[in-house]
Amino acid sequence: MNAIQIIKNGIVKENPTFVLMLGMCPTLATTTSAANGMSMGLATMAVLICTNVVISCLKSVTPDKVRIPVFIVVIAAFVTLLQMVIKAYLPDVDASLGLFIPLIVVNCIILGRAEAFAAKNSPVASLFDGIGIGLGFTLGLTLLGMCRELLGSGSIFGFTLIPETYNILLFVLPPGAFITLGFLIAIVNKLRSND
Repeated sequence: MNAIQIIKNGIVKENPTFVLMLGMCPTLATTTSAANGMSMGLATMAVLICTNVVISCLKSVTPDKVRIPVFIVVIAAFVTLLQMVIKAYLPDVDASLGLFIPLIVVNCIILGRAEAFAAKNSPVASLFDGIGIGLGFTLGLTLLGMCRELLGSGSIFGFTLIPETYNILLFVLPPGAFITLGFLIAIVNKLRSND
C-alpha cells in the first residue's frame, strides 16, 4: 500500500469514530463544541503519529512477552510530553479538555494501531497510518462537535449562525452526544453502502 492509500484507509475505510467506533469516551465527552473536538483529535493524532513511528522502530528489539507494556510506556511518554506542551502554550485547550488529555494513554485507538499496524510495518508506513487514522479521528470529532455546537448553541467555532431562541440544549449535554453520534454513524453507513 502506498502513502495515499494508507491515509485514505484511516479517514474512510477504518475511520475510528464512524466505522471502527473506537475511542468513544473522548468522542462523546469532548465534542460539546467544534473547537474542543478538533483539539482532542489533533492531540490524539500527535500522540498516534509519534507512537506509531517509535513502536515500529522498536519492533525488532522488543520481546513478545513485554510488547504491550512497552507500547503503554511509549504512549504514556508521548502523552506526558503533549500534556506539558498544552499546559505551557495552550492554556485554553488545557482548561477545556483537562482530564481527557492524560486519558489518551488508555485510548484504544492508539494501542490498537500500535498492535495492528506499527508492530508489523515500517516506520514510514506507520507514520502515514498515524496520519490517516489521526485525521479520521480528528474529522470525526470535529464533525460531531460542529453538529452538537450548531444544534445546542447555534454556532460553529464560536460564530453564531442560529438565534438563541432556536437552540436545543439537549445537544450540548451527554444525551445529545449519543443522539448526534448515532445519526452521523447512520449517515456514514448509508454513504458507504452506496459506494
